[in-house]
Amino acid sequence: MSLAMLAHRHPRIVDWGIHIDRTPAAGWIGLQFIALMPTWVWMAQRMRDGSDDPLGLLALVALAALAWSRRRELRASPRLGWLALAGAGTVLATLLRTGLGFMPALPPLAAGLVAVLALACGLLAFLPRKVAALPVAGLAVLALPLLSSLQFYAGYPLRVLTAEVSRWLLSPGFEVAREGASLAVDGRLVIVDAPCSGVQMVWLGYFTACAVALWASRSGRDFMARLPMVGLLVLAGNIVRNSVLIAFEGAGHPLAPWAHNTLGLVVLAVVCGSIARLMVPARPEPEAAELPIPGLITTHGGRHVDTVL
Repeated sequence: MSLAMLAHRHPRIVDWGIHIDRTPAAGWIGLQFIALMPTWVWMAQRMRDGSDDPLGLLALVALAALAWSRRRELRASPRLGWLALAGAGTVLATLLRTGLGFMPALPPLAAGLVAVLALACGLLAFLPRKVAALPVAGLAVLALPLLSSLQFYAGYPLRVLTAEVSRWLLSPGFEVAREGASLAVDGRLVIVDAPCSGVQMVWLGYFTACAVALWASRSGRDFMARLPMVGLLVLAGNIVRNSVLIAFEGAGHPLAPWAHNTLGLVVLAVVCGSIARLMVPARPEPEAAELPIPGLITTHGGRHVDTVL
C-alpha cells in the first residue's frame, strides 16, 4: 500500500506519525527517563547509603551540560537507528531487572549498565552527528555507582601490579621484597592497601578523557585511538605516587596525612592534565612568512629590483 493510499484510508495514522516525528527531543528523552526510573532509584539509594562513592554525579552533570550546550543544535527529526537502540535497550533493561521467563533477574548493576547505555542512545538520536558516540557512552557508564565493584574485582590485581613495579623502582636504593600486595622495604612492612589501588584515579582519568573529547569535538576514532594511552597515564601516575610513599615509609619517615593527601592530589592533577592535553587536538602551526631570498630579482610597480641582504 502506498503512502498516498494509507493517508486516504487511514488519515489518523498519518496524523499520529506526524505528531510523533514532531515530538521535541526533551519529550522523547523525558519519556525514556521515566521508563528507566527503577534504575535511577537504585542508583540514588546506592550512593546515599554509602556503599559507593557519588562520583557518578559528575558524569551525569557532564551529560546534562552536553545536552544543554547543544540544545540549539538538537535534531528536529531523530536518527532512527539510535532511537531504535534506545527503545530496545529501555525494554531490555526493564526485563533484566524483573527477570525473563527462562532466566532470573540480573544484578541491578548489570541491568543499570543496559539502562544508561539506552539513555546514551536516546541522547545520540537527537545530538548532532559531529558529537562522537563513544565519549557519550563512556560518560553514561561512568554515571553508574561502580567504584565499589571495581575495587572488589580489579582492586587487588592493580595493587599487586603497583607493588611489583614499585619494588622494581625502589630496588636500587632499598632492599625490597614483595609478597602479594605487601612490600618489605629494608625490613619494614609496607602494605599497598585498597585506596592505593588507583581505582578512583582510573575513574577520574577516563572521566577527563570523555569530557575533554566531547568539549574538543574529537571523533570517535581519535578518541578510541587515545584510550590505551589514557590507561598507561593513569597506571604510571598511581605507580609513581605509591613508590614515593613507600620510599618514605621504608626510610622510616612516613609522610604526615596532609603531605600524603597533597602528594595524591598533585599526581592526580598531573595525570588528568596530561589526559586532557592528550585529548585536545593539536593546533595547526602558522605558515611561515615568506622572506626575501638574497639576490632574488623581484618586481615593484613594474620595476625590477635586486633584493640584497
